Amino acid sequence: MPDTLPLKPIDADTVDKLAATVSEREAIATAVADVVARGLRNVYFVGAGGSIICSYPAHYLLQRKASFPVFQLQSDELNCSTPALMGEGSLVVLASYTGTTKETVAAAKTAKASGATVISAAKAGSPLAEASDTAFSGKSDLFELLVAFELLAATGADLDRAEVDAALTALPQAVRHAIEQAEPQLAKIADAFKDEPITYVLGSGPSYGWAYGLAMCFLQEMQWKHAAAFNTGEFFQGAFEMVDDDTAVLLWLGEDASRPMAERGKAFLDTYCKKAQYVDVKDLDLPGIPAALRQDVSPIVVGALANRLAQHYESVRGHDLETRRYMFKVDY
Repeated sequence: MPDTLPLKPIDADTVDKLAATVSEREAIATAVADVVARGLRNVYFVGAGGSIICSYPAHYLLQRKASFPVFQLQSDELNCSTPALMGEGSLVVLASYTGTTKETVAAAKTAKASGATVISAAKAGSPLAEASDTAFSGKSDLFELLVAFELLAATGADLDRAEVDAALTALPQAVRHAIEQAEPQLAKIADAFKDEPITYVLGSGPSYGWAYGLAMCFLQEMQWKHAAAFNTGEFFQGAFEMVDDDTAVLLWLGEDASRPMAERGKAFLDTYCKKAQYVDVKDLDLPGIPAALRQDVSPIVVGALANRLAQHYESVRGHDLETRRYMFKVDY
């Protein structure tokens, strides 16, 4: 592989993809209201890899505000052991970028066989779309967050609809602005960590999803780099013993209720790790997003920043993000 690759431009269709997802909100609200009217008992977010990672913002929001139980489950975990509580009155929310992830398609069928209602984000006509009761084409993380907001609205949760409307309207442009604002910092991180033998990535609350996603999907899968992710709270249960001044650690700091966990991690790293790097969403402008809604929608920004950071790794390491040894190439 070449030593470097040209840096891809910031995705020109970032705004369009997010806006197209927001445009499905009315249809999502209709599907959700139907499930609630028929007697909603619980909600499951189900996926594999990036798709379960994308459910963290929605799952976290519902854990904080919902009057019903909400769960997160890896697709094949559902196939191997269907939860006893899943059945009539369950809403199962799935996503797959291609709509062909075999364990997620199987999970949709398993959930439907239990009597649950299944909705998904998947390409039209794909196996996952065909296996779902209702399928949407939106971007997975924002689609699932929209499902969460509409569930709260349909079940009478304390929700300022005007602020939610304002946040969702502003979000596409706000995400693009945040990527542009963070660009120098993301370039610095990729350049600093490009040759590290292992990188630890930390995050708490909904930001943990993209700590895990950056380590597994972007660094391990797409860059063939050793990496490990930890919930920032769990970091202090053992992993921090591996840290010294020569350890590469990246910490995501969000604006949600778990921020004290992130700040505890930063305080430790500031003291004991000279190589630590931080991305703090609080430092980013999100034009048009009401202050009270930043904690709910800024995890979507974290996902976009992780994606852009991966493109910087691709450029400085000369390792194309599409290169694979096994994925899509062998039976597994």
